[in-house]
Amino acid sequence: MNVLVTGGAGYIGSELVYQLSQDKNVEKVIVYDNLGRENYNLFTSSSNRIAGDKVKFEFGDILDTRKIKKVLKDIDVVYHLAARVSTPFSNIDSHFFEQVNNWGTAELVYAVEETKRVSKFIYLSSTSVYGSSKNLADESTEPNPKTFYSISKLRAEQHVQRLSKKIETVILRGGNVYGYTPAIRFDSVINRFMFDANFNNRISIHGSGKQARSFIHVKKVVDALVQLRTLKVPSDIYNLTDKNVEILDLVDILKEIYPDLEFLFINQHLALRELKVNPDSKLDAYYKIQESDLKQDLLEFKDRFAFNSLSSVTAG
Repeated sequence: MNVLVTGGAGYIGSELVYQLSQDKNVEKVIVYDNLGRENYNLFTSSSNRIAGDKVKFEFGDILDTRKIKKVLKDIDVVYHLAARVSTPFSNIDSHFFEQVNNWGTAELVYAVEETKRVSKFIYLSSTSVYGSSKNLADESTEPNPKTFYSISKLRAEQHVQRLSKKIETVILRGGNVYGYTPAIRFDSVINRFMFDANFNNRISIHGSGKQARSFIHVKKVVDALVQLRTLKVPSDIYNLTDKNVEILDLVDILKEIYPDLEFLFINQHLALRELKVNPDSKLDAYYKIQESDLKQDLLEFKDRFAFNSLSSVTAG
């Protein structure tokens, strides 16, 4: 079986490529990425773990239809992770989100339709398409995107859904991803908090901190993606999230890990938008996410840092 991973050099993609490279039933993995985030960890620390020559890199843009068609010629399964990403409620760079997330996905879908070789298409979308709500969102919740990013992801879903009449098509709406991989992003809230807590001994909290977000560990996202390659799952939209956490509760856990942690509120009077997603997904009937303790996840994250801040060493 031959697999294509768009955005394969990214935060989630690099770990997915590694896991697929260990699968004896996967003959070839093509990483398709334009390296727009200038993240090269897949080619350094990650590459040391990849045995053999089954992983191939193809430098290319998701909008380059001609190149995508060439890459797709002998591909059986497509993982579409390539996207312009942002923090959950960011609302900048509308042009880039529209071009990459919406029209880039459209070009990929057109190419898949024309090649007629691909048998399964797995797209990683975002729970941000639900907008914001104090009620638990589930797959029956009407999408109500509030940012350029979430609007572009919802439009991309609509392109992908067109494939469901022809091949197995799974759309995963992922929560806010956190946790260590060699290609880690530090612009997501938990990862940013961990970095600042460990090296600056201070974190900044926007708004009141009472806003809740839906989170999932990166390793759980990757495991679900790997398993879906062979699982028989009806073509549909599924939420992929693990836990809902209020920012202030997250701060309490960080204070247990870093007892001398300081925190600064920015615009504390503002009640920022929040989004809670029901962890019980339609996907549970086919694949069940393993439960984990958030504090333990963060302790394991802490162990991945090369060293501690001076204040942490002094406190110890």
